[in-house]
Amino acid sequence: MKFKANLAWIDGAWASNVFLESDVQGFWTHIQTNATDAESQGALALGCVIPGLVNAHSHAFQRAIAGLTEHSDRSGDDFWSWRDRMYRVALRVSPDHLESIATWLYSEMLRSGYTHVCEFQYLHRNPDGHEYADPSEMTWALVRAAENAGIGLTMLPTLYMNQGFGQPGLNSMQRRFASTPDSILNLQQAVLRHAKINSRQSNLNAGVAIHSLRAVALAEIVGLTSQSGSAPVHIHIAEQTKEVADCLAHTGLRPVEWLLANANLDARWNLVHATHASASEIQGIQAQQASVVICPTTEANLGDGFFNLTEAMQQSMRWSIGTDSHVNRNWSEELRLLEYGGRLSLRKRNVALLHKNGCGSTGQVLFENAMQGGSQAAGLPMAGIAIQQRADLLEIDLESDSLLGVPSERFMDALIFSTPSNNFKSVFVAGKKIEHNSVQWRADFVKTMAEL
Repeated sequence: MKFKANLAWIDGAWASNVFLESDVQGFWTHIQTNATDAESQGALALGCVIPGLVNAHSHAFQRAIAGLTEHSDRSGDDFWSWRDRMYRVALRVSPDHLESIATWLYSEMLRSGYTHVCEFQYLHRNPDGHEYADPSEMTWALVRAAENAGIGLTMLPTLYMNQGFGQPGLNSMQRRFASTPDSILNLQQAVLRHAKINSRQSNLNAGVAIHSLRAVALAEIVGLTSQSGSAPVHIHIAEQTKEVADCLAHTGLRPVEWLLANANLDARWNLVHATHASASEIQGIQAQQASVVICPTTEANLGDGFFNLTEAMQQSMRWSIGTDSHVNRNWSEELRLLEYGGRLSLRKRNVALLHKNGCGSTGQVLFENAMQGGSQAAGLPMAGIAIQQRADLLEIDLESDSLLGVPSERFMDALIFSTPSNNFKSVFVAGKKIEHNSVQWRADFVKTMAEL
């Protein structure tokens, strides 16, 4: 596929009259700036384009409760009471429900500029807690949803074995999560075989996930990650202060501290949340080339706290963003809240630039970091408009309210910090334009919501 963009975001800056060419596998093979009409003959004409971003943490089924947990009939509502309500919905979602929820969700993500999603999937069994005839039934529902919508997908079948620190086995509300290292590896391999057979390896990948330290013991963590190859490894970590306190009481170490000491972290690892990571722990994450997945709107919605962005930037730690529970499905809002959390904590502006003596573009720094970290989280080459990276593009609507009158050199700042958020005129994944069947997907989603 050939494209000619008036403006394109390349290497952290805007380039003009950019000729782009992708191969049949969906990767960039040719990039030329200041191209003439003759040099770009036959190319699809586009306006202003940027790379797509990876949504590095998703629980698709939780889209069904977005906006429905903001009413409380008790005092002291917190993450743990929210979790009980989430469990009740998790026990009712069928494979068909999951597919319709995820298809609509993934179409929302594409419209808002995510071109790939990392699906942290722990709904493995049927509502009674028994295996489906095909143990991959719920996994295939998500794969089909991604294929229908056109988004790239990294499946992360998730190991979940214990109900808490020192509490082996699962409780009745967690019965659908039951799994073993072998069952998770089988799910991972099934997805990888599907990708290879169907020639979808450019936009379908599979890693593994560990739900949390409270849910999986050391021997199983090591057993799983030692056999999962070079694919991404994701884990929830240090999201809540209670989790930190419980880990300290059980192990004598804080969660990230324990992981650094015991789990042989490397560049495959993506630590989801790490909300309460200390400065020394952030330094340790960076030293072992691991990454953090930050989910600002979910962390705000659940009352988790603020991630220490300024320390992470100072340490040059890699990070990505995710929408987690999907109370928001827009990356500009995630990046804006991430920056605003730092501003509210420090009572300063442009805190993402503090490691650069306060100079530069905050929007540019946030976007570039989220893009690079997202590629690591997905385990695929998605680090921007560059040779051998996946050919994902977002064509910006320059007539949107947020960009009216804004000079082009400030577009990235305005995309993130001026609301209402920008809509994209067109979206391309692996060189192919995404077409939306939004009427049918919307109807299916509404029907599923009514049934649930």
